[in-house]
This record gives sequence, C-alpha cells and structure tokens, in this order.
Amino acid sequence: MSSSAHSSAAPSAPVVGSVERRRGWVAMAIIALATGGFGIGTTEFAIMGLLSDAVEELEVSLPQGGYLISAYALGVVVGAPVLAMVGARWPRKHMALALMILFTAANVSSYFARDYEWLLVARFVSGLPHGAYFGVAALIAASLVAPTMRARAVAWVMLGLSVANVAGVPLATWLGQQFGWRLMFIFVGVIGLLTIVLITRYVPFERAAAGSSMRTELGALKRGQVWLTLLIGIVGFGGFFAVYSYIDPTITQVTGLPGATLPLIVGLYGAGMIAGNILGGRIADRSVMGSIYVCMTAVALVLLTFSWAVQFVWPAVLMVFLVGASGATLIPALQTRLMDVAGDAQSLAASLNHAALNVANALGAFLGGVVISAGWGLTAPARVGAALAVLGLLIAFISGRLQRRTHASAAVEAERISGSR
Repeated sequence: MSSSAHSSAAPSAPVVGSVERRRGWVAMAIIALATGGFGIGTTEFAIMGLLSDAVEELEVSLPQGGYLISAYALGVVVGAPVLAMVGARWPRKHMALALMILFTAANVSSYFARDYEWLLVARFVSGLPHGAYFGVAALIAASLVAPTMRARAVAWVMLGLSVANVAGVPLATWLGQQFGWRLMFIFVGVIGLLTIVLITRYVPFERAAAGSSMRTELGALKRGQVWLTLLIGIVGFGGFFAVYSYIDPTITQVTGLPGATLPLIVGLYGAGMIAGNILGGRIADRSVMGSIYVCMTAVALVLLTFSWAVQFVWPAVLMVFLVGASGATLIPALQTRLMDVAGDAQSLAASLNHAALNVANALGAFLGGVVISAGWGLTAPARVGAALAVLGLLIAFISGRLQRRTHASAAVEAERISGSR
C-alpha cells in the first residue's frame, strides 16, 4: 500500500470513534431518563400491593388507604400542566433534574410520614413531577436522535415505566412485605438519586428555546389538535384500564385460576407492555397517525376477544399478554403526536400525555365498575373497553381528516401566493 493511500485512510478512524462515542452518550442519556421512569412506575403501582400493611399501621380504613392511590393520580393531573409551565424557561436538563429531586424528596418524606395525613400529602407531592418529567424526558430523547427515530427514542424512555411493572413493582412489594411497607419508599428514593446522578453525567445541556415562557406554553391549549390527541388517549386508553382495573376478580372468578397466579398474570401484562412499547415506537416512526389508527384497531379487537377468551385458561393467559402489548403500542405514538401538533408549546403538550392517561385510568375503572354493578358480569368491562377503543379510533379519524384539510388549504394558499408573484 502506498504512503499516500495510507495517509488518506488514516483520518477515518477518529471519525468512526467519534460516531461510536456519540451513540454511546445518547444511549446512556436515554437510559438515565428511563431510570427515572422506572422509579416513577415503581412508586405509582407498588403501594397497591402494600396497601393492607399500610392501613393497618396507620390505623385507617381500606377506603381511606385507597385515597393514597387517588392522591398520587391527582398529583399527576395537577402537576403535569403546572410544573411544565413553571419550568418553561428552564433548560430541559435542569427541568428534568429539578423534577427528579422533587420526586425523590417526596418519596423519602413518605418513608418518614408519622401519620396518615402526612403520607397523603407526600403521595400527592410524589405525583406532581410524574407527567412533567415524562414530557421533558421525551423532548430530550427526541432531540438526541435523527427525526426518523424520534418515536423510538420516546419509546425507550417510556420503557422504564413498563419495566417497573415487571421488575420494580414486584421487588418493591417483596421488600415491603419482608422489611416493612415503608421501605418501598426508600427503594424508590435510591432509584431517584441514581437518576439524578445519571442525568447530571450523561444528558447534554441545551439552553431553553428562545421565546419560551408560561404564556407561550399556554398556547398549546388553544390548539384543537392538542385537545383531540389528548381525547384519543383518554377515551382510547380508557379501554385498557377498564380491563386492567378488574383483572384480579376476572382471572380468579371467570378463568378460575387461583389467586397465587396473579403475580404471574400481572407480570404478563408488564411483559406485554414492554413488547408493545418497543413495537409502538418503530411503527410510529413510519407514520404517527397511521400507527394510532392501527394500534387503536388492535386494542378494540384484542379487548373484544379477551371478553370471550378469558373463560378458558390458556387463551386467557395469551390475551393478558396481548392486552398489555396492544395498549402500550399507543403510548409512543400519542406522545410523538402531541409534540408534532404543539408548535412552540412543546413542554406543556408533552407533559399532558400522562395526565390524560391518568384520566383514562379513572374513566376505565369507573365505567368498568358501572357495568359490573349493573349485573353484566366480569367480562363486561372488556366489551366496554372495546367500545371505548372504537370511539378513540373515530376521534383519531376526525383529527387526521382535519389535519389533511388544514394542509390542503395551506398548500392552496401557498400556490396562490406563488402565482400572484
């Protein structure tokens, strides 16, 4: 080989190394953000498995204990828009750190709660950063990758929430059962501290976008497509929660499986959500609205099939996995859609996705309870869920049609202006 040829090839090595290093940093940044999601998912759901121990020590009734779950959900709904607007002018890295510091402090405070009222307030505060954190984390992740991989980056951040259902919640529940229910909050606090360290180390700093303000963020609420996207999530995802909320009595009384199998059933849901989250990110990168149409149709079909298949053991087990998977495929698409239609109000719109999903949780559980109370049986929530998914699909079609009309009008106007010149 000649010396000239050798010299021309030499500079390529640092370039390759630079690309590899950047990919490594991007991967670590996304892992850092997903770790926060893992902690959030753990504290949101682990309390459910330790509720009996908590109410016994706090000397309150089980319904009062249930308010600890409701307080967290209320914190999510309130905190998502408020904190997103408050932090509108902050660099996104600083916002993510501040939210995780608040989350960690609130969970540690829950551990030291001396009475029920203290714990109730601490649970509410724990929920405040939830939606805003996922919103800013999604924006950071999307900014680190090529436009054709945005939904996948968002999906990897959201994966922390899905993994929490498979690993974090069972581990936290076991720790609470073995060493006292309060230890769950310390476990979550440690995850929060780890997230703070990882974000500080790996997430790059970027200045806040010029012109960012609380007023600018409020502009998201004036956009019809933002509201339509939130409505798709509330109605369509409500079907998933209509089934998930009553999985315990459905599996034990309809399928006939013993209660000891419920951890496995919940784990299957979580595994399905992991698979659906990853698949949903890939589909959404091809077409966001197309992904919503396909996934919402799949949710409706899966829930309708579940209402029949749950009577038989192995079909029921398979459908549990598919219910989790089909529901989770929607999350990356809905998150990316909100980012697309928000204009310059990115932070508020992105954070509202998880507020909408918590409203969906309440809606699905409520409607499922209504049909059970009406005597329609434990398979009725799945049929209600399928109907909600169909309604969500119709809203999605309306949203897509309005968008096409807007784009067509803009194209005609642009052509008219161009012709007049």
